[in-house]
Amino acid sequence: MSIPVLFQLRSLLVLMVLSVPFAAQANLLPDFPMSTLEEERSIRGASHRVMLSAIREVGDEVRAERSIRLSVDGTGRLYLLDPDAARQDARAWYLEQLQARNATILFQCEGRECGRSNVWANQVFDQASLYGRDANQEYLVAALEDEDGQRWLVTLYTVTRGNRRDHLWLEELKLSDDAAIPGGAASRGRIAGPVIVPWEGDFTVRFDWGVETRRRIETMAEVEGSQVVIAAFAGLGDSETVEESIARAERAAATMSDLLDRSGISRSRHLVRGIGPLVDMASPGRPENRIEILVIAPPAGGSTDE
Repeated sequence: MSIPVLFQLRSLLVLMVLSVPFAAQANLLPDFPMSTLEEERSIRGASHRVMLSAIREVGDEVRAERSIRLSVDGTGRLYLLDPDAARQDARAWYLEQLQARNATILFQCEGRECGRSNVWANQVFDQASLYGRDANQEYLVAALEDEDGQRWLVTLYTVTRGNRRDHLWLEELKLSDDAAIPGGAASRGRIAGPVIVPWEGDFTVRFDWGVETRRRIETMAEVEGSQVVIAAFAGLGDSETVEESIARAERAAATMSDLLDRSGISRSRHLVRGIGPLVDMASPGRPENRIEILVIAPPAGGSTDE
């Protein structure tokens, strides 16, 4: 074979390789059957913001009572639903997919209680195609682990536009190992958690948690012979001593212990600690005033019961 022919074949092979797209990362959740993928984009960053409450716009700033900033590596996908499919059907379908993977719903809202669709579309997701009627929108955030123990956050936003076509935005966000998610637990061998529950108050303590967070704790505590650790953290006020901050944390921990005992997780299994400001681990996912709940399974062949 002549040298020119070899060169032409080599050039052809190079062009063929370059023309083949790189294999995309497999999706965590499948596509809704009655939909068309319109756009897919990478979402990477050390401070990606995820909303855990309704939103509102003040000036040019998006505000939410609860949100977290996390280091993530994932994708966002925009779908147009088929004319015969409704956004409620797509949302119910994805909820079934999440439930099948033992996901924890961290927050969800419907209609006007979510805030303005214009803000979700243009400020939060940067997707003008998601702008619809405020009354015709839904949003949810879920945390889950895949088969390899990798933790993920999934956000789902569905909306009906003015032209009566339904759109869906799905984010699948892979989390770093040290990411702290309020209400979302991780597993590390015998240790499950922490589930993080923000609190406020002094002598009367109020916890910022919902039904899904309570269910998550109850599910973790189903392990026979396990020990439930309740660690309470507190910030240090300007006019407060360290001892006073620890005392506040101890009251918060005792209140949580009472609530768990009444819910069926016996007080005899609790290890209660008021840490106060002694360990400074505050972050967007770990507010200063918080309870961290872990469940520790008994050693192999043994039990934590004395």
